[in-house]
Amino acid sequence: MTETIRLGDIEIAVTRKAVKNVHLSVHPPVGHVTLVAPTETRLEVARAYAISRLGWIRDQQAKLLAQARETPRQFVERESHTLWGRHYLLSVVEKDAKPAVKQDHRRITLTVRPGSTLVKREEVIEEWHRELLHQVVPALIEKWEARLGVKVAGYFLQRMKTRWGGCNHREGNIRLNTELVKKPKDLLEYVVVHEMLHLTEPTHSERFMALLEQHYPTWREARAELNELPLAAEAWAAR
Repeated sequence: MTETIRLGDIEIAVTRKAVKNVHLSVHPPVGHVTLVAPTETRLEVARAYAISRLGWIRDQQAKLLAQARETPRQFVERESHTLWGRHYLLSVVEKDAKPAVKQDHRRITLTVRPGSTLVKREEVIEEWHRELLHQVVPALIEKWEARLGVKVAGYFLQRMKTRWGGCNHREGNIRLNTELVKKPKDLLEYVVVHEMLHLTEPTHSERFMALLEQHYPTWREARAELNELPLAAEAWAAR
């Protein structure tokens, strides 16, 4: 059961679990706050702890709010687009042919029919992004299935507003945010490993963190880099 603590304008979701210590987190992209406490912890005790960390919470939220955001893409000639952590110029070709996207070392070429709308151009690029992820994700899953001793029943690509990934441990499925195609590939791998570990341990328990530390010791650096990169130009909302 989740309860809520309010400290002025800050709302903190409190969950009690079988953990030894209190875990306070400020989550991207908008800085919503969660507190995981040992099962027997009284709400008053959790509140006192949150108050003692109020300065830290505000600092973390300020950093997230100051984080760079992409300006909305217009899908026009010479616009900058990001792919696997690198910037490319967009070249738009209008001709009466099936829409397509190509990439070389400097440029992404978008071919669309004459008079195509911004929405249509965005759809073509997004479908291409999904194809690129489908080319990479299965090999990552296969690699880490052997290392982690788990089996992924399936994976899904989805635009998510507040999370980089998700896991349904009962069904054995993982979900990945399509925005990951814009990030360096090692950060995609970190998210894949993180979600696959949830097939073993569904919550962010101490056991989960120990497994993450064991199998992906650079996870802190990966998480920090992922959360410092520009966010998509959307009205991101807290969970």
